[in-house]
Amino acid sequence: MNFTESVSSFFSKYAVFKGRSSRSEYWYAFLFCAIVGFGLGLFEGLFGLPPSFSLLFQLAVTVPSFAIIARRLHDTNKSGWWYLLVFTIVGIIPVLYWFCKAGDETDNEYGSNPLNNSA
Repeated sequence: MNFTESVSSFFSKYAVFKGRSSRSEYWYAFLFCAIVGFGLGLFEGLFGLPPSFSLLFQLAVTVPSFAIIARRLHDTNKSGWWYLLVFTIVGIIPVLYWFCKAGDETDNEYGSNPLNNSA
């Protein structure tokens, strides 16, 4: 999945917490949010504006971010609830590992391999 497909999928599956998302879909969506967030923050900082644009953007991507996190964990055959481990500080390590790990190549309880599906 390329960058534009990933960003399009990120927004089209706005609140879809079922199914699976590939590594590329997750990381390209993460990159998009980081670049836009940084760009808006830089723009606001350079012109002395209050953080209204960046705040609105962050609010707009909150739900799709949690949705893609859940789908990415589903790709590694983990429940989306495992993301709560990040609140234990040490839990950031396994969650980051799961985000970087290749997904199951075969079907799992959360659906079929997203790399085998063109949809």
